[in-house]
Amino acid sequence: MGRRPQTTDQLTTPWSTACPDWQARIMQQRSLIPKLPLNEREVERALRVFKRLRIPDVIGTPTNGEVCAPWVFELVAAIFGAYDPATRRRMIREFFVLIPKKNGKSSLAAAIMVTAAIVNRRPAAELLLIAPTKKIASIAFNQAAGIIRLDAELNKLFNLSAHTSTIKHRMTEAVMQIKAADADVITGSKASYILVDETHEFAQKADAKAVFIEIRGGLASRPDGFMIQITTQSKDPPVGLFKAELNTARAVRDGVISLPILPVLYELPFDVAKDGGWRDPKTWPLVNPNLHRSVDEAYLRDELAKAERTDDTTQLQLIASQHFNVEVGSALPDDAWRAADYWADRSDYALTLENLIERSEVATIGIDGGGLDDMLGLAVIGREKQTRRWLIWNHAYAHPKILDRYKELSQTLLEFEAEGSLTFCQVPDDIKALGEVVAQIRDAGLLPEKNAIGFDPNNVGTIIEELVARRITDPMLRRLMQGTALSPAIWGIERKLSDDTLSHGGLALMRWVVGNAKVEVRGNGNIITKQAAGRAKIDPLIATFCAAILMSWNPVTARRQHNIFVI
Repeated sequence: MGRRPQTTDQLTTPWSTACPDWQARIMQQRSLIPKLPLNEREVERALRVFKRLRIPDVIGTPTNGEVCAPWVFELVAAIFGAYDPATRRRMIREFFVLIPKKNGKSSLAAAIMVTAAIVNRRPAAELLLIAPTKKIASIAFNQAAGIIRLDAELNKLFNLSAHTSTIKHRMTEAVMQIKAADADVITGSKASYILVDETHEFAQKADAKAVFIEIRGGLASRPDGFMIQITTQSKDPPVGLFKAELNTARAVRDGVISLPILPVLYELPFDVAKDGGWRDPKTWPLVNPNLHRSVDEAYLRDELAKAERTDDTTQLQLIASQHFNVEVGSALPDDAWRAADYWADRSDYALTLENLIERSEVATIGIDGGGLDDMLGLAVIGREKQTRRWLIWNHAYAHPKILDRYKELSQTLLEFEAEGSLTFCQVPDDIKALGEVVAQIRDAGLLPEKNAIGFDPNNVGTIIEELVARRITDPMLRRLMQGTALSPAIWGIERKLSDDTLSHGGLALMRWVVGNAKVEVRGNGNIITKQAAGRAKIDPLIATFCAAILMSWNPVTARRQHNIFVI
């Protein structure tokens, strides 16, 4: 476990929870928890309780001590050993555990909270286990109640109430509550111990941020408390709250930032996971520490074989993200656009539309969109003065009805609205807003006289009318064929991303869109289509390809073109 004897100074000084060598550790199946100056008495006290608890949904109801893998005891030791009873302060306040399905996540969550209720010293303490749905909350309560019912002494010590989903300690009057995530339910939380189950599902709720603010606010006056998140990877490209929590955990793990958070992330290094490397059974025990315990290797082989046999990319994506913690939009899926590997590295967060105009010598514009249940995507590509580097700015517009049409995407889209990269507006306000951007680029003198604005020729009548009304001439408009005709743009942007001659604004919108892009080979060309991407929107990316086609023709502005030919 690697614990070291602690001193008073160590218990009052912020600890480092960074694990910068995590890639080597996970490849060698070593502990992902760095050496910490834990309080040995607190460790022993908690492990003695935790190991005694029985697992109610396993044949024979064995104890945790009999069947749990070493990583479980290391995690429990870190959670409870980071507490100093002399100062009544916990040196690690939060824990973020990313682990695939079937690795005993639900059992572990319940056992940790029961252990916390037993070893807790605070009178009338509140313990809160938050699940994303009522169904999962019910499962969590049954798991915790089952642990208590299997021990005669614990049965005497606790009072169970299935009606209210509460478990009360008869002596300390500490109360454990199991709740489905809801801002109204969590409001006013004074919990000392909090466990959030499946953060990736919980983060899809519209009030997820509000719930986290509430529960973290309650911990402010309870330095002895902790917050634990135990989750699998998201089934879709991470966005919003989950993306933020995951990025923070990774940054702490990598030593980029220092916070009282312990990240335990069972995920493959990108170089191992990419190009389907996660399919190799040799990698499975690296991210499934409970393989051959609660995780059945034969089941994983069968599920993967079925998905590969039918070439079901959706099922492959689900298996990879849920059973091997592969991030969708990063190393997954195999038919992902290769440029996604470089996209995040080319972010320039200072690149606003105004910044692009100031830095560019010429600009082209791409437009793509459909009906009321679709996005209207806009892209501006500027060619930087002197360097000729491509600068990309994107925006999207959508009718509010899209939130009802695609309820599973609503929280994601609202996050983009908050970012400022997506505008919800009624028809025809979306077209007018788009026209204003085009006019701004024209008035800056950056548009070529010909082939300045590219778009799909289908269903663009209202867009053309708006642009013509803004004195955009017909030669400036270029109707571009879709499908394989956009292959040069797909390949060209791939190359410019890989050789670092392109920058974009680092928008979460575009990270999501790029992650949604799926490539199909058609003849001698590649296509990225809405049909291939399904309900996951890619319109701003298609608009980017349209602008890229025109920029690849080496345009010059009308002013510069005239100067060239003046004698």
